Amino acid sequence: MKKSLLSAFFLLAALVSGGQPVERPKLVVGIVVDQMRWDFLYRFNERFAANGGFKRMMNNGFNCENTKISYVPSYTACGHAGIYTGSVPAIHGITGNDWYDIEKQDYVYCTADAGADVVGSSNSNAGKMSPKNMLSTTICDELKLATNLKSKVIGIALKDRGGILSAGHSANAAWWYDSKSGQWITSSYYMKQIPPWVTDFNGLKLVDKYYMQGWKTLYPVDTYTQSTRDNNNFEVKPFGNAFPYDLSSLAGKNFNAILATPFGNSLTTQFAKASIENENLGADSIADFLAISYSSTDYIGHSYGPNSIEVEDTYLRLDAELGELLDYLDTKIGKDQYLVFLSADHGAAHVPAFLKENKIPAGNVLVSTMLDAMNKGLEDKFGEPGMVINIINQQVVLNTSLIDNDSKQNIAKIKTWVIQYLLKQEAVQNAFALDDLKNTTLNTTQKSMIANGYYPKRCGHIAIILKPQWIEGFENGGTTHGLWNPYDTHIPLLWYGWKIKKGLTHREVYMTDIAPTLAAMLKIQVPNGSIGTVITELLK
Repeated sequence: MKKSLLSAFFLLAALVSGGQPVERPKLVVGIVVDQMRWDFLYRFNERFAANGGFKRMMNNGFNCENTKISYVPSYTACGHAGIYTGSVPAIHGITGNDWYDIEKQDYVYCTADAGADVVGSSNSNAGKMSPKNMLSTTICDELKLATNLKSKVIGIALKDRGGILSAGHSANAAWWYDSKSGQWITSSYYMKQIPPWVTDFNGLKLVDKYYMQGWKTLYPVDTYTQSTRDNNNFEVKPFGNAFPYDLSSLAGKNFNAILATPFGNSLTTQFAKASIENENLGADSIADFLAISYSSTDYIGHSYGPNSIEVEDTYLRLDAELGELLDYLDTKIGKDQYLVFLSADHGAAHVPAFLKENKIPAGNVLVSTMLDAMNKGLEDKFGEPGMVINIINQQVVLNTSLIDNDSKQNIAKIKTWVIQYLLKQEAVQNAFALDDLKNTTLNTTQKSMIANGYYPKRCGHIAIILKPQWIEGFENGGTTHGLWNPYDTHIPLLWYGWKIKKGLTHREVYMTDIAPTLAAMLKIQVPNGSIGTVITELLK
């Protein structure tokens, strides 16, 4: 009788409190691979290991094959903010890695915060960082709000912007790498001092150990048939002409070079696992979130280009590390107890010199030369020096304070002159005033992407669209990204783990759909600037 009464009591209590608790994974792991083109999933697929990360997620998870970025410029800061806010620069305000603030009349770095202090290093400038410049919440913020701040959120990346913008405003911690000291650091925005486990981790001096290993290819170098020949003129070559690269002389002296090796990714993985272990992520029924960004793929891609042996070897190594990370999560958190998504912040263009060698139109444009020529031409025409402040994020920033204060000048005439100058340049396909975008005849896709990237206070006055496969700078080798073209904006999106069934969709989805899809799965509110939609195929 007592047992029946007790059961009835608990049933009534459950009904009064709203029934069963919301079912969520113990841990969500967001993985962003910096500068990963979508086609790498298939270009290197034959050599990905069966138990590696990429093939395991592709074969046993859900693959969104046609995932696009819906704005420009396609840069690192915008990409991480876009994935985690479900929004675009026109709303979340991260309009580039850097931008020129029209009101402040000064340059702003995306995560700069003069009110924050470094924690974990004597390099003060490396720690003056926080997410304050991002105007909207992330999915991590919304998870914390949904659990009354009980969820734990941590962001990790070699780049400060990769860790900070992913984790959001209310994160327990964001960690990034200080290339002057070789240590993982944070800022006073998150904590007053680093915990002992981070001090211990930094004390392992893993960077020096990686240097002593040197960078040799995983397989015989002549078997890398998906890449251009080693030792060519398309590369920057920071470590010498060809494999193998002896890095031992860097130990104890140069903590920056690790960024442009696969071992930067290894360092990130080890720190991620240490964070899970020491912060007890996924240890209870309240969902936690770990945002990991692999930055070395970007540094290596910039130096060597997508068709290099260095990039191929880096992705084969990353595949193995992701497999080890999944094995660790299976053991530590439990199979089907964690949810993983993997995507990228942007892709990258092929090296123009490589394309031209193979008769594909391409080129490099030196922005500083264009800037100097515009200022000289404007001074000759209007009699005033320095009318253009800079060209940044494919936008011309005019010196409006100078122009507005001079009654002899007419900003409309100055814009017209600049546009006419730009349209005469070999590299330029189109140029127009951003505040007249709605009246500009432009391809629908380009027009929408430019509008999505336009936040007036943090953008320039005239937009520049380069011809396909033309890039800014890198005349002496290497490549970059940032444009609307598919090589920069077609990215991978894989889902794996908790509640994920094997599947694939070719429907066009967007980077901004990741956060609302996570919100639907976690049964929480979408971020407050989100414009994305749920990828419903994933939930069926």
